[in-house]
Amino acid sequence: MKSPFIMHIQESHSWDLSPQQAVELQKQLCGQIICRDKLGSVHIVGGIDVAYLGEGKIACAAVVALSFPELMLKEIVLAQKPVRLPYIPGLLSFRETPVILDALAKLSTSPDLLICDGHGLAHPRRFGLACHLGLLTGLPSIGVAKSLLVGAHDPVAEAAGSWQLLLDGGEVIGAALRTRVGTKPVFVSIGHRLSLKTAIDYVLHLTAGYRLPEPIRLAHLHASKQSN
Repeated sequence: MKSPFIMHIQESHSWDLSPQQAVELQKQLCGQIICRDKLGSVHIVGGIDVAYLGEGKIACAAVVALSFPELMLKEIVLAQKPVRLPYIPGLLSFRETPVILDALAKLSTSPDLLICDGHGLAHPRRFGLACHLGLLTGLPSIGVAKSLLVGAHDPVAEAAGSWQLLLDGGEVIGAALRTRVGTKPVFVSIGHRLSLKTAIDYVLHLTAGYRLPEPIRLAHLHASKQSN
């Protein structure tokens, strides 16, 4: 069965870009991100993570498809690809999106929502990994990151589900969300085609007793196995 993502992948932009060209492309594409709820019923969630092997020269992507709201694992797909761009803060999506698209092209289960280990709008140019993936696949997408890239927030209460807005220069770019008591907050931001409140709600519904949402946690486990 051919993946529903193949057409989007064929229409994606060139990846042979210098860091300066990548920055300019982010500035051009960020205006296309839809920051309101434009998603239908969610029955399948795709979780995404990338690990590295060969001293960081090979990117290893894992995409898992889980049923929602049951969070039953339906499918796992893996892909590997040489890295074209060195690690540069703010340009992670240009390192990871190509191999993620290769993995998505193998999916036989079509997700209704993507959630990835990375930022979306919580990015200096408002175009992180979740935005890039959302725009190229046309799917609603959410970024959930373990560390802060840009912005600041007030202290988050200890109770699970507590959150504070993440602000950068007075602009709301995401939220610091505590998913589990006794763990540090994660940073949730819009990728594409949904509001911040909806993104937070989905992250909480996708979290099953761990700090990270279950789709990302499982994707991380399978991506890491490739790099061992």
